[in-house]
Amino acid sequence: MSNKILWRAGTLLLASIAMPANLMAQETPLVIGMSTTPTTLDPHEDSSAVQSATSRHIWDSLINLTATSGSDPELATEWKNIDPTHWEFKLREGVKFHDGSEFNADDVVASLLRARDKPSQGFASYTRNIANVTAKDPFTVIVETKTPDPLILNSLSRIRIISADCKDASVQEFDSGKCAIGTGAYSYVSYAPGSNLTLKRNDDYFPGASHWSNVTLRFLPDDGARLASLLSNEIDIIEALPADGMSRVEGNDRLQVINGQSSRLVYMGVDVERDVSPFVKAADGSDLDKNPLKDLNVRKALLMSINRPAIVDRVMQKNGTVADQFVAEGYAGHSDKVEQVGYDPEAARALLAEAGYPDGFSVTLHGPAGRYVKDAEVLQAVGQMFTRIGVRSRVEVLPWSMYSDNYSKGTYSVYLGSWGVNTGETTNPTVAVVASRDDEKGTGRYNGGGVSDPKIDETLAKAAGTLDEAERLPLLQELSEQTFNNLWILPMHYENVVLGAKKTVTYTPRGDKYTLAYEVKPAKAN
Repeated sequence: MSNKILWRAGTLLLASIAMPANLMAQETPLVIGMSTTPTTLDPHEDSSAVQSATSRHIWDSLINLTATSGSDPELATEWKNIDPTHWEFKLREGVKFHDGSEFNADDVVASLLRARDKPSQGFASYTRNIANVTAKDPFTVIVETKTPDPLILNSLSRIRIISADCKDASVQEFDSGKCAIGTGAYSYVSYAPGSNLTLKRNDDYFPGASHWSNVTLRFLPDDGARLASLLSNEIDIIEALPADGMSRVEGNDRLQVINGQSSRLVYMGVDVERDVSPFVKAADGSDLDKNPLKDLNVRKALLMSINRPAIVDRVMQKNGTVADQFVAEGYAGHSDKVEQVGYDPEAARALLAEAGYPDGFSVTLHGPAGRYVKDAEVLQAVGQMFTRIGVRSRVEVLPWSMYSDNYSKGTYSVYLGSWGVNTGETTNPTVAVVASRDDEKGTGRYNGGGVSDPKIDETLAKAAGTLDEAERLPLLQELSEQTFNNLWILPMHYENVVLGAKKTVTYTPRGDKYTLAYEVKPAKAN
C-alpha cells in the first residue's frame, strides 16, 4: 500500500504545480446538500443509503445499479451463469485507480471477500450467499454462491471495488483519505466527518469525465439549515426538500422543485422478541410482567390508531403514499391477500381491551432526525395517536449517527424504520428487516424488532434459491402476506423523492433516492 500512497502523493503534487491558470478559470463546481450524514467513508462498513450514495462517487462496482434497479456493465463488461451456483465476470481492461495503479481481478476478489467477512456485517444482506470468489485470470473472476441466487447481480452492484492493497485497512484509513482510492468519477480531496466531503473530477474516468470539476457533499440533516443553504445560493441542489419550504422554492425565480417516486418503505418497528421490553411500561409507569407488543391484537390496535392518510397529507404535505406492504402494486411480491388495516381508534381500543390492556400502557418511541421525510414530525404524530387510544407515548428523537446502530441491533421497543426496496421485489427487504437474525446466513441485519418466524424463513429460503420467475412470484407474495398479516412491522408509507435545485441544473430522481453528482447535469441555456 505504501508504494501506491507515495505514487499518489507525488502525482497530486506534480499536478498542482503543473495546473495552468486558464484551467482554473474553467472550473465548474457543484455543491449538493445531503439530508443524512454518513458514518464513515469505508465503503464496506455499512450499506445504508447515505453510505452507498456517498461511496458511489469514489468507487465503482462490478455492475452499475441503474435508477430503475437495472443491471448495467461497469467494472465488469459481461457475465454469464456457468451453472446454477457459478458466475463468470469479464473485467474491464485499462481501468486505473485514482493513484494510477491498474485495476484487475485481485481487487475484485479482495473487495467482495472483505465486504462479506467484515466484522460489522454491514453488507450481510448482499454477501450472505457468496461462498467464494476467485480469479481465473487477471481479468476474469468467478463468483460461487452457496445456492442458486436470482439476485446475485443486484447484490454485486452494491459492493464497491477497492484496491486490493487496502483490503486490511481500518475505517480510519479510509476516512483519512489514505485508502479512499477508487476508480470512480471523483477522487478524494478532504473529508470532515459530520460536515462535508470534497471531491475532484477524475478526468480519466472510463465512461467519460463528469461535467463538474469539483464536488462538495455537504451533510445537512437539519431541514431548516438545508433549505436556508439553497435559498442563500450556497448550494446547487438539496435532497429531501422540506415540505414546508416547497412554496418558497417554487416562488423563487432561480430555483425549482424536482419530484419523483421512490421505493423506500417507512414503517414502525416493534419489539416482538423480548418477554419484557425495556421501553414499555404499565399505564401508571410501573413495570409490566410481559411484553404487550408480542400480541398481534396489540400490534393491530397500534396500526389502527395511526391515521396514515392524514400523516401523508398534513405532516408530510403529500410527499408520500400510504403503504400496506413492502412494495406497491405492480412490483413483484405485492399481494392482494394482505389485509388492509384502516384508521379506526374505537376498534383499536376494543382490541387493546381484548388483549388485556383496557387501561392501555405506556411506551417510548424512538426515531431519527433528518433521515426520512419529516421523520421527527411523523413520530410525534404517531405518539399523539397512540396516546388517544390509551397507549401513552413519549417520543425520543436522535441524530442518525447515534440512532442507526441502536435500532438495527434491537435496542428500542417501538421505533421508526425504513428500507429502500431497490431490487423491486420482496426478498431484499425480507432478508434485511424481518428474517430471523443469523450472522452466519447474513439475514436479519436490520431486524430491530427481533422477528423470528419459521414460515418466513422457510419461504425466503425457497424464493432465494428459485431462478424460474413463474415459480418464484407466488413465494414473493407469500413473504408479503406472512409479514404484514402478522404485522411483524407496521407499514406507514412510501416516500416520494423531492429535491430543491437551482434552475441551472437538471436531475432525474432515482428510485433508491441516491443523489449522485455525475448524474446532475447543467441545464441547457434558453
